[in-house]
Amino acid sequence: MRHFLCGLALAISAVAANAAEPGITVLTAARIHTSNPQQPQAEAIAWDRSGRLLAVGSAQELHARYPQASRIDKPGATVIPGLIDAHGHVMGLGYALMRADLTGTRSKDEAIARLREYEKQLPAGAWLQGGGWDQNHWPGKAFPTAADLDAAFPDRPVWLERVDGHAGWANSAALNAAAAIAAQPLEGDWHPQGGRIERIDGQPSGVLVDRAMDLVNAAMPAPDDAVREQALRTAVRTLVGHGLTGVHDMGVSRQDLALMKKFADAGQLPLRINAYADGAGEALEDLCADGLYRHPGGRLQMRGVKLYMDGALGSRGAALLQDYSDDHGNRGLLLTEPAALESAVRKARDCGVQVATHAIGDRGNRIVLDTYAGVLGDDGKNDRRWRVEHAQVVALEDIPRFAPLGVIASMQPTHATSDMPWAQDRVGAQRIEGAYAWQRFLASGAKLALGSDFPVESPDPRLGLYAAVTRQDREGQPPGGWLPAQKLSPSEALRGFTRDAAYAGRDETEVGQLAPGLRADFVMLAQDPLSVQAQALDDLEILSTWVDGRAVFEAR
Repeated sequence: MRHFLCGLALAISAVAANAAEPGITVLTAARIHTSNPQQPQAEAIAWDRSGRLLAVGSAQELHARYPQASRIDKPGATVIPGLIDAHGHVMGLGYALMRADLTGTRSKDEAIARLREYEKQLPAGAWLQGGGWDQNHWPGKAFPTAADLDAAFPDRPVWLERVDGHAGWANSAALNAAAAIAAQPLEGDWHPQGGRIERIDGQPSGVLVDRAMDLVNAAMPAPDDAVREQALRTAVRTLVGHGLTGVHDMGVSRQDLALMKKFADAGQLPLRINAYADGAGEALEDLCADGLYRHPGGRLQMRGVKLYMDGALGSRGAALLQDYSDDHGNRGLLLTEPAALESAVRKARDCGVQVATHAIGDRGNRIVLDTYAGVLGDDGKNDRRWRVEHAQVVALEDIPRFAPLGVIASMQPTHATSDMPWAQDRVGAQRIEGAYAWQRFLASGAKLALGSDFPVESPDPRLGLYAAVTRQDREGQPPGGWLPAQKLSPSEALRGFTRDAAYAGRDETEVGQLAPGLRADFVMLAQDPLSVQAQALDDLEILSTWVDGRAVFEAR
């Protein structure tokens, strides 16, 4: 009788506890992919009022365990962990959505037509800003010039960033504004450190590459507080609408981190931003002086620094070991001298800051790996999780160096499908074997974190999943995929945007999987990304996006 009464008391107490905790929610769906190798699939998840997962399992089991819980039943839906973009630029996306969009233009004339239309909303005298152009999609594939813009915009300054953000196209009014405050005339044969001024007969042509872009940027009026707030608000709203619950924001200034803190304090950050300081500047100084930063609300942190090694492949600024195959005598640009990179990396190491370095060309990647190896030494085995951002063209003999150093390859699938029409022209048939080489990295034992590099590419992770699995454009070209041996499986691609992206940000104890104790960050889809045809991955229907167990986006 005593055993019966004890059991009855325990049962009553469990029911009372559940009744006393109405904050528990149980969600059931057709299938739940957890990204947890110990429990890859489930029917239900339960979380508490704080947004922490309590249990993952069958619908029957969780309903029995939490009989008083609120219920959400989605019998036709598939749930996946919240998608994390491992490399993006949040403020850059906001600004890009507020300026003229030249993405996808097929000629200079089409670009200028879009600019004319956009200009109608601008006040007199305001700079006309835009971005997204890519001369590789235009007849002749040559860089444009200031003269191409001057006829349409003789007086208003025009400044247009290339799609990769590593070159800009200016009209004469913008060049004159830059020249008025520059330390020396833009004419001649000199170039700023880490940059290149394209010239015709010694005169600036209108295109400035990498660090040379600073000459025009310095002449532009800085955005005011209202514009900056609008940019951040626009960006985060767009990101959750694409199913993203987190982003690694690469290159965040002290001022932009303060703005994000303001949003976080007001409960206006609908997703998690893992910010990386913008080089060896003020934000890194703050981390070294004040320690690694984490907002108490759990949606904003800065524990890493983003450094730059070289330029981009499309503008022939990526640093190569040998000449560009289509531009003899050019081996690209080093945006940071190796000694300066080593100094910044040592400083970050001593401050306990995670390092992520942009490297695209094979020479750029080798310098970064050599620097990491020299600074870390045996400490490379101590779970630093330093990163190479892009790892786009890597010498085949350097790929096996990542895993022993514990270095993560942070790569962007849509870069491959955007670059495939011309990438081999840049580097030739031999070097292309080490380009966008996702399977080679996985086979070497390296971790592969996936992202988009928005606004260079679309922030939509469905496009990243599609590109990773098919290596085709959205018209299904080329048949069978470009360099198809490097395709990822659907589960490998999903892991790159969930579990491995979380690992790359040192967040695996919080997000990246659906498991007890982690955050209830997930995406609800109308289709199953692990069972649909690969060609349908870019058209997955997002029903809702959830962060901390609350819907931050719902499809209308």
